[in-house]
Amino acid sequence: MTDTPAPESMPPDAATRIAELEGEVARLRDTVLRGQADQQNQQRRHQREREELRKYATTALLEELLPSLDALALGLASAQGQSEGRAVAEGFRMAVTQLRATLAQQGLTELNPLGQPFAPSHHEAVSQEASDTVPEGSVTRVARPGWALHERVLRPAAVFVSTGPAAK
Repeated sequence: MTDTPAPESMPPDAATRIAELEGEVARLRDTVLRGQADQQNQQRRHQREREELRKYATTALLEELLPSLDALALGLASAQGQSEGRAVAEGFRMAVTQLRATLAQQGLTELNPLGQPFAPSHHEAVSQEASDTVPEGSVTRVARPGWALHERVLRPAAVFVSTGPAAK
């Protein structure tokens, strides 16, 4: 800092001018600090957006694969009930297991909510049915499993929901 004369020894208009300039310096300092904070916030926002993009880049591909995975699972369940072709069924089971493991490495998880409370954000109610063993509002059967990529639901599970014990 430079040595400035004491305000009482300066003419009144000089003291006023110094006060104005000090106010201007404070305003400019505040503007610079706000600009730096905005830039840091924008950098953090861009970093989060890049991470989200990388995390969910495969969403469209995975959504297109889900019906094929469902068909493989249905075919495998059907083949396991047959006595002939057991070796082929075992090969398909191994392939489905390997495919599921690969998809799990990419963050895909199956939603199979049997017995859990119905959650509209994760489940799609197909129908309701009475149940003496499953509490009202909980899932009694899963018609089609759902899938989530990381924490985002790609396809809700299609479920049957309990209405509680049957009326007698």
